[in-house]
Amino acid sequence: MRSTTCTPRSFREPRGLSLRPKCTVVAIALVALGAFGCSPAARTTIPPDATGSTAPVVTGTPVPSFPLTLTDDEGTTVTVPAEPTKVVSLTPATTEILFELGAADRIVAKVEDPAHYPPEADRIPNVAKFGSVDVEKIVGLGADLVIAGGNTFTPPEAIAQLRSLNIPTVVVYAPTVAKMFDDVELTGRAVGRGDQARDLAASMRAQFDQIGAATRNANKPRTWYEIDATGAFYGPADDSFLAEMIRLAGGDPITTGSPNKFDIPAERLLKADPEVILLGDAAYGVTAAQVAARPGWKTMTAVVRNAIRPIDDIVVTRPGPRIVEGLRALVAALHPELALPSPASVSPSASASAAP
Repeated sequence: MRSTTCTPRSFREPRGLSLRPKCTVVAIALVALGAFGCSPAARTTIPPDATGSTAPVVTGTPVPSFPLTLTDDEGTTVTVPAEPTKVVSLTPATTEILFELGAADRIVAKVEDPAHYPPEADRIPNVAKFGSVDVEKIVGLGADLVIAGGNTFTPPEAIAQLRSLNIPTVVVYAPTVAKMFDDVELTGRAVGRGDQARDLAASMRAQFDQIGAATRNANKPRTWYEIDATGAFYGPADDSFLAEMIRLAGGDPITTGSPNKFDIPAERLLKADPEVILLGDAAYGVTAAQVAARPGWKTMTAVVRNAIRPIDDIVVTRPGPRIVEGLRALVAALHPELALPSPASVSPSASASAAP
């Protein structure tokens, strides 16, 4: 569904690309991240989500060789004739995943990422940004696989055009944390790195489970995660990926009251009385002092207790390998008293459900 609205400063792919705040036509469908991660430019979030167990599913099924037929996140069957050597990544999360899987040398082009992560990806030419794709350039590069963002992050007409030109195009869109892990594996299979992707997803699941176990019995403070406050207050939608991340981190998310809108009425927010305020917009210069000085906010529990904390919105919302860092960052902000196991101590084979 599309709607004309004033976008907050953070627009996330299937989590996190950043643009400048302005009124524009934007997708108001639930992304979870997802896929981008933001950076100082303008952001509107359509976050990812997670509700079920994140425990790894271990199978002995061998990764099939090429030609390979996959079903993407929009239910489209895509055949990849041969192991790709010229991949175009149209979401920043996909770019990060490909680097993590050791397939960076196959990326011939990518979507613009204001976060510039990983830094080595800056050498790769951009052929897209939110809302536009240079299909002609992709064709000229001889791309043999395109991984695009769903939920209209990559314009559907561009996806259709690429497919009409017989370029295998896989669409990823993860509305849940569990689906995010699946997309890591889907991306790996598509580029012939299925085994590595399965190992990466298993490690990520195991770390989520360990963190979830550590926070399960913790006090759950009412938490307002501020995506933006330009013209309105923007935060997690109901049952969104961002709301689920907060729950997994041991918080009780204050949501907008809608499954697909990210602005919250001021009265609803004031009545919710957050005990902790996390500033996902801190990268844009928003400070705890500014928040505390907002009209009507001085009696909020979080303001009274001085529990207003900055957070790195990109790692919290981008559905890629660094999402574990994002969950750890949330736990550190909500429960600084908790000691989490180090990532090196987590075994993918020893995981329990992280579902609250």
